Amino acid sequence: MTNPILADWQTPFDIAPFDRIADSDFAPALEAALAEHRAEIAAIADSPEAPTFANVVEALEAAGGALDRVLGVFFTVAGADSNPAREDLQRAFSPQLAAHFSEISANKALFARVAAVWEAREDLELTDEQQRVLMLTHRGFVRSGAALSGEAEARMKDIKARLAVLGTEFTQNLLADERDWFMDLSEEDLEGLPDFVTAAARAAGQEKQAAGPVMTLSRSLIVPFLQFSPRRDLRERAYRAWVARGANGGKTDNRAIASEILALREERAALLGYDSFATYKLETEMARSPDRVRDLLMQVWAPARARAEEDAEVLTAMMQKDGINGPLEPWDWHYYAARRRKAEHDLDEAALKPYLQLDRMIEASFACANRLFGLEFRPLDIALYHPDCRAWEVTRDGRHVAVFIGDYFARGSKRSGAWCSAMRAQARFPRTQAPVVINVCNFAKGDPALLSYDDARTLFHEFGHALHQMLSDVTYESVSGTSVARDFVELPSQLYEHWLEVPEVLAEFATHAETGEPMPTEMLEKVLGAANFDQGFQTVEYVASALVDLAFHDGAAPPDPMAKQAEVLAELGMPHAIGMRHATPHFAHVFAGDGYSSGYYSYMWSEVMDADAFAAFEEAGGAFDPERAEALERHILSTGGSREAEDLYLAFRGRLPGVEALLKGRGLIAA
Repeated sequence: MTNPILADWQTPFDIAPFDRIADSDFAPALEAALAEHRAEIAAIADSPEAPTFANVVEALEAAGGALDRVLGVFFTVAGADSNPAREDLQRAFSPQLAAHFSEISANKALFARVAAVWEAREDLELTDEQQRVLMLTHRGFVRSGAALSGEAEARMKDIKARLAVLGTEFTQNLLADERDWFMDLSEEDLEGLPDFVTAAARAAGQEKQAAGPVMTLSRSLIVPFLQFSPRRDLRERAYRAWVARGANGGKTDNRAIASEILALREERAALLGYDSFATYKLETEMARSPDRVRDLLMQVWAPARARAEEDAEVLTAMMQKDGINGPLEPWDWHYYAARRRKAEHDLDEAALKPYLQLDRMIEASFACANRLFGLEFRPLDIALYHPDCRAWEVTRDGRHVAVFIGDYFARGSKRSGAWCSAMRAQARFPRTQAPVVINVCNFAKGDPALLSYDDARTLFHEFGHALHQMLSDVTYESVSGTSVARDFVELPSQLYEHWLEVPEVLAEFATHAETGEPMPTEMLEKVLGAANFDQGFQTVEYVASALVDLAFHDGAAPPDPMAKQAEVLAELGMPHAIGMRHATPHFAHVFAGDGYSSGYYSYMWSEVMDADAFAAFEEAGGAFDPERAEALERHILSTGGSREAEDLYLAFRGRLPGVEALLKGRGLIAA
């Protein structure tokens, strides 16, 4: 019987036939795909023909189609709908894949052919995109250790394999802690909570098969609980569980894993001749060096900490009026900040939330994409990997552009956070293919599902990533969509968040779940007026995490990451009542893989640009200015990684921005 993952998919838009794929299909499919890829690589490396761009670089671009297909399906379900079988497979696949790609990067004959094409590049009459792909291919081999030999080569292979295993273990430990912990709530414990929180707690209890409502470690549930629960003891218990993820002792504890990962990264960088892992990692990013990253973060830290300290004094005074003595604690901040927001801006989250229906916010994100880029979205009735998922065909002027899949609700089988991925990226070589893009979020279920303002911003953020994938228009998949510098990849996503705050967008799509009435003008003005509320807190918790990440990788690996984390926070003067957004044991951005290692700063680096980029619209004809939209698509969204990120931004804006735009955008300095 033909394996359904490897068979010809007779499905609409060549979508994976999820309804025909069983977990038992993955291992044999991977084995066959790896064998096919090895044969393709061997044919390129051992070819008797003189090396050319076509028979080396383009041949590498064309190789691995079956492997991409298998991994695209597997990692989609492993991240968003895991189960014990898939977790076992992920643990088994990680070292296999690391060994496979190490074998390719260590193939001397293959690297010699890549190097020969690189040396002859001036005489090859390549297009700009081809020159870029050649450079990235050659650089990728060098940075993977292709020039190493002997003991160094063998050690590099072992390091990559071990890092793959450790990253998987870190992720699965975190998922286990998030999945297994919950706090039973009595009817008394629900007193004072808005209806949307109690409804979410009851739904969570049903999912956990508990006797009644529960509190879980889903961000979309625990944050509003911390905001609204008058029970300080329950807030403390929930908060302590939230920050203890990955640090509870036993088999799911991530602290030793983090230490080993950092040591291996340091050794890996040293084998390649770099002073530190941060120096190695940042070489290919816009920032280029740890010093430039630290400079940006510290420019933001000082005004953010000052604002947070001012806010802490106000919140402490509010707490003392309630008869609670002692310092403001981390489990108090959200609660008193929410009360302060209501008092100062007359903005009540419980009153606001019915106007932020999930379905209407999805419509809003689509409508903005239609006005900016002419995209249209038609619902699709196709089999997907979970009943919560939904799909749309994306077209422009009647032409198929992409398939977009949304998976919005929190569940125990899904890792926390929100992300965008592509099961298939756009390309025109070796065949024309349209992208299949997925947004995954963790919103609380409800009937209807209601979002916080932060949730709505997350939805727009991830859809900005999706647009980067959907509007990609390049030849080669290796530079398609979000295949850009890590500190540039967040620009389209963070820029798209701005359209949520356009008054006419909220006026049209922020409608009440029961009455259907639009958000009152007075409330709309309050929402926009409070957009920068609590930015001291939010900026401090983020920048602290970014600085700890940088400290971990810039210099010798700390033998005790938790001690290093404490040292960095003490040097910064971290406010007592604010924790890092991601403490080390649950810092998946940094330890689940290499993606954001030394790179968590990239959200802020991109924010420097996104504030300036949206200003370009405001300076022109407004948020939907057609010329600026066309320039955004032409210079940034359609180009992927086919040019240097700095060049792309300069083409769009004509200059690079300073940090002032970010500080003004966050309200940390006067506009």
